[in-house]
Amino acid sequence: MSSDTPPNQPFRWRLVPLAVTIVLGVGLPTLAAMAAAFANKQWGAPSPAGATLPWLYSQHAFQLVFALVAILVFKLVVPANYGLRWPPGKSYVGAALFWGIFFGVLMTLVDYAPQIVAHTLPKLDYPLDAENVGGWLFFEGIYVGPTEEIPFRALLVTYLATTMPGRLVIGRFNMNWAGIIVAAIFALLHAANFFTRDWQLAAGQQLYAFALGVFYAYWLEKSKSVVAPIVGHNVSDFVEYAILFAWVGLAA
Repeated sequence: MSSDTPPNQPFRWRLVPLAVTIVLGVGLPTLAAMAAAFANKQWGAPSPAGATLPWLYSQHAFQLVFALVAILVFKLVVPANYGLRWPPGKSYVGAALFWGIFFGVLMTLVDYAPQIVAHTLPKLDYPLDAENVGGWLFFEGIYVGPTEEIPFRALLVTYLATTMPGRLVIGRFNMNWAGIIVAAIFALLHAANFFTRDWQLAAGQQLYAFALGVFYAYWLEKSKSVVAPIVGHNVSDFVEYAILFAWVGLAA
């Protein structure tokens, strides 16, 4: 991984690595969605819970498989440490737990600001029963971390940091620009919410998704492992859904 590059190495745009990163960032989730749709049509969804949750489980499984295959291929042409190991030194798991909880609360405040202000309950698209609660909490607290962090951080950040190195240095803060670029791509993949939600809420989601992407890339680079990004991602999403379910369930 390019965390071993000189700390003040200047950043230079390179078209091909950037284009490959964008194509993969958009293409992997899209290809996984197509594969999940085909599989579900042929064999039926593995319905753990909810109306859309089976498709999410399936799509994310394909996304992870495609990313792992891509890493195997990329290792042949772009040799690097893609972070698929336990941290050899400082793990940053403690920081991931702390910031995961912080962002879980922040995400809840942003995503449900209208309901909080109006003192109303969020409307769920599924009954709040044990099957749905368990299915969503497992997805957000265990499943989503590896199925999103391995494609976006382990694969894309490592590839881009290796092929287009250069560092952002602000005081004592120092990280590869690749993590920031991939964080922007990661946030923009949620931009469809501008068509389905108020622009203020969609903009808030863009901001916290970008910030989280930077944190995940920083932990990947410093720990040389994808473990902390996975933990942070799982914790933040789990906290938001746990708050949501407790809020709706206790008020019912």
